[in-house]
Amino acid sequence: MKSHILATAIFLSALSLSHTAQAANSEHIHKLLSTKQCQNCDLTGAGLVMADLSGANLSGANLAGANLSRANLAGADLRGANLSSAGLFGANLTEAKLNGANLAGADLRNSYLGNAEFTSAYLSGTNFQGAMGIPLQIATPEEFYAWGIAEGQKGNHQQAIKYFDQAIAAKPEYAGAYLARGVARYQIFDRQGAMEDAQIAEKLFNTQQNGTGTQTAQAFIKELQTPYQENVTQGKGSFFDFVGSLGSVLLQFLPF
Repeated sequence: MKSHILATAIFLSALSLSHTAQAANSEHIHKLLSTKQCQNCDLTGAGLVMADLSGANLSGANLAGANLSRANLAGADLRGANLSSAGLFGANLTEAKLNGANLAGADLRNSYLGNAEFTSAYLSGTNFQGAMGIPLQIATPEEFYAWGIAEGQKGNHQQAIKYFDQAIAAKPEYAGAYLARGVARYQIFDRQGAMEDAQIAEKLFNTQQNGTGTQTAQAFIKELQTPYQENVTQGKGSFFDFVGSLGSVLLQFLPF
């Protein structure tokens, strides 16, 4: 995914929201909010920010360009719905049914997707950055890895670890993800977990004949084996500087 292209698309969608909102059927909006039953409704560009639509039946509805940021759509039926370019930032889609839905260019950043169904959903250009509970089948291991790196660079190490977990679950031989998770674990003071991941990464890199990866993992292990107090008192060139320098190395394992 190319984040700068997605950001541009989202920005342009926001600019056009005032125009698209006029296309929404006001009767359909009222019906949805009062009954939560709105199959095949025309909700194009509708403003539904923070709306409580938990359990709503929106199967087949046209929600293209709608603003559903932080809306509660837990358990909602969105099968076959058109959510192209829809704003779903921070939305709760836990256990929502999105089978066959069109989510092209939709913004699902920071959304909650636990147990959501995406069978046959169209996901071209969908932005899942920061989303929680992304099903393994809707993203590649490399995408999970890239999201983990992005979260780690922002200091969100726990979220980064979750993405690396998913990258590894989908691709158990992903050496770069083990190394990155080891770095993230160290950042939250899980020194033992960091060592375990670094050692696995070293073995995998060695098996894959990746010299750069092997050397990096070995250097990480060596630094982890140095007594903590010695690392802290070294000043320039300390372990904290070393961990920071690994950021650029980890970028080498991103897909291009």
